[in-house]
Amino acid sequence: MNGRYLIPANASRGKLLFGLFRGIDLGIFLVGVTISFLLLMIFAGDISDVGVSMMMLTPAGICTFLVLPIAYHHNVLVFLQSMYRYYTNNQRYKWKGWCVSSGIEKN
Repeated sequence: MNGRYLIPANASRGKLLFGLFRGIDLGIFLVGVTISFLLLMIFAGDISDVGVSMMMLTPAGICTFLVLPIAYHHNVLVFLQSMYRYYTNNQRYKWKGWCVSSGIEKN
């Protein structure tokens, strides 16, 4: 498989920050929260309008959604990356298991 191996989901938890996040995940989350905080500071007078407040909190909400952990994948971002790679790569994986016949019979 060209050096690609399946490993148990908990095998790399020791390399993650807080046991859940990669460095890029925390970076994405912090950028979203920072943008939302700056928008709230800049447009402080418009906070009373619910629609404007929701628009200001949208970057933090999107970034939080991307780094939420989900089952069988690291988080939503990794899941979306996996889906993108699966549907854009036209790779063909050949599987040979214990029950495959190579066409040569041994007597």
